[in-house]
This record gives sequence, C-alpha cells and structure tokens, in this order.
Amino acid sequence: MTPTARPGIRAFLDSVQDRETSFLAALVRTPSDNPPGDCAPPAERTAALLADLGFVVERHPVPADRVRAHGMRSVTNLVVRRRFGADGPVIALNAHGDVVPPGEGWTADPYGAEIRDGWMYGRGAAVSKSDIATYAFALLALEQSGTATHGAVELHVTFDEETGGELGPRFLLEQGISKPDLAIGAGFSYAVVEAHNGCLHLEVEVTGRSAHAAKPWTGIDALEGATRILAALYAWRPSLAARESAIPGIGAPQLTVGLISGGVNTNVVPDRVTFRLDRRIVPEEAPETVEAELRALIEGAVAGGVTVALRRILLATPLTPLPGGAALTELLCAHASRVMGEKIRPGGVPLYTDARHYAAAGVPIVLYGAGPRSIEAANAHRADERVPLADLFKATEVVALTLADVLA
Repeated sequence: MTPTARPGIRAFLDSVQDRETSFLAALVRTPSDNPPGDCAPPAERTAALLADLGFVVERHPVPADRVRAHGMRSVTNLVVRRRFGADGPVIALNAHGDVVPPGEGWTADPYGAEIRDGWMYGRGAAVSKSDIATYAFALLALEQSGTATHGAVELHVTFDEETGGELGPRFLLEQGISKPDLAIGAGFSYAVVEAHNGCLHLEVEVTGRSAHAAKPWTGIDALEGATRILAALYAWRPSLAARESAIPGIGAPQLTVGLISGGVNTNVVPDRVTFRLDRRIVPEEAPETVEAELRALIEGAVAGGVTVALRRILLATPLTPLPGGAALTELLCAHASRVMGEKIRPGGVPLYTDARHYAAAGVPIVLYGAGPRSIEAANAHRADERVPLADLFKATEVVALTLADVLA
C-alpha cells in the first residue's frame, strides 16, 4: 500500500490545534490514579469531552465483583464507532485514561496541564492521555477530509492499563463488544513499535515461627530465610544479560524485587516475610519456562526451617508481530518518517502494554502515538511527565494519514 499525502488532513488538523490542546489539558486535569483505581468518574468526564467533539460514546461498565477481584474500585470502558463503508477492515485505536499516582519531585502541578516551552506537563500527559487526543482528532480529520470510503474506525478508551488491561481491552474483546481486524495502540515516542516484553509478577511468602528476641533460637526467622532467597536471586540476575533479544529496542530480560513486607515488632523474631518480584520476559522466551525457572531457583534456596509459598500475580505474554499487520506498520513508518523529518523504523520496547490482549485475540496491532524521541524524555511514570505539543500534532497527522490510506 502506497502512502499518500493528503493536504486536507493537514489543513484541518492545523485549524484545530488549540482545540486539541484544550482537550488534552482537560483530560490531564481529571485525576484518574490507579491505584486506587476509581476510574468510572474520569471515564464519564472523558465521555463528555468526546461527546463535545460530536462523537456518540458507548459506555461499557465492568461488573463490580470483577473490578474488586482486580484490586480496583470502578471501571467503565468507552467505545466510539465510525463506519465509512460496508466493506473494509475495522481498525481499533486503543489508549488508556488511568495513570500511576504522581509521586514526589514535581516542579509543576501534576494535574495542572501547565504548558512550558511548548511542552504540556502533567500526569498522563504522555502515558497515555495524549493518545486519547491523538486518536480522537485523527478520527475527526478523517471525517472532515472525506478520504475514508471503506471500513470503520473504533476508539477504545480503557481505564485499567496500569493494573494489567484485563478489565479494558480484554473485557471488550472477550465480551464481543468489539471485533476489530487491525489495531493501533498507545505509543510513547517517535518509534513504531511492533514487539514488546512480557512480564511475570510473583509473590513469595516466607513463613517461619515467631519468638521473643531475647531467645531467637526458639523461633524460625522468616527474614533470614527470605534473605537467603534474595541472595540467590541477586546472584543469578547478572546471567540474564546473556539472553538479550534480537529485536531492536528490547534488550535483555530484567529482574526486580519491588515490594517487601513482614515482621511483627522490633523485639520479635519475624514469622512471615512477603516480597514481590518483577521478571521481564523477552519475546524469544516462553513465559511458562521463565516461571518454572524462577520457581525452581527460589525453592532451591529455601533453608533454615522456613516454608515458602509462591503465588503468580501477573503473567503478561510478550508482543510479537502477527500476520496481516505488516502493511499497517509500513504505512505508519512511512508517514512518520515524512512528518517527523527523520527515518522512523519499526522496533520493540522493553515494557509491556495492553497491546498483548489484541494480539492474544488474533488482532494484529502496532503501537504508535504522541511523545518525544524517547520515553525517558517524556518522564513517563516519573515526576514532571510531559509531552511536546508539536509532537502531539505530528502524531495525530501520522495516524490520520495512515487510517486514510487503509480505508480509502
């Protein structure tokens, strides 16, 4: 498929830059922290903003018991559908409205949407409220230009990416609410991403027996047992460097112990210590093999009379390209290279995203959206998260041109 320059799309998007900026600012000013994950109210605000653009917005609330089981308080998914012709593919555009809590160290109000030197600052400005704006205004440009004559576009605005996407894209696909043929998912930089890591979260519970600190030998120290396991994990971790992925941008697998808790009091031998680890899985690895290897390593380090229970919290599969997605990738790269003024090539990223749910359903998906050249420059998940407005406008044009080529 040959990429086509369409001046009408550029002219329309140039005329609505202030409106797109205001739309994104309104999203950033709407707190949607996850945790705690009370995301029905921000979904309602997002629906109102989309309706103000002229879209008919479907609301798909997730049952409360399922929401609670995933550690959230409320979730409502939003779907906008626009059909251009009876034949042709349905293309889903997925971005998430939930964000990680702001944390410390900001020089701007995390919910202020302050614009400084052409960058908008705020939690979610880059990940991924900017792509709600990108996709909504790309669809507006497609409608205004009249270039799409086949197929359909759907906006999928979901609100649980930060806790795994089970209640967002997976819910929409499993329930048959959407049955797309292709998808574009939220991006983070200039890159066109067709592969990413998977992830395993394991909880390790080490159990001993409490005792008075004056007579520690009468108990079994769970912290001492946990220390042996942690030492084994940290000694093994450097070997992961030898398993680097062949896909550009992915790198090697990683292991991080991110949470630890335990103990009763300073003067009591701890009877229980729990920690959680994050193991990133490169596309060349089999997730089941990765989990079995970690379990064997942990169980082999158990000593001192403690017992260990392992619980899987999350197993996210890596994303790899599916047959049928190559043309979409090529178009995005071609349009991005022209609009950005530099060569844009497909590659991978070391994190994991909701894109895996589309791939698991057999839907070819590519990640592309607004952002600076790297996720580090966006301060994603850090203080002073930001997005350059010039790149927001460029990404919107790239997506609109790509959709026009697929549906023309």
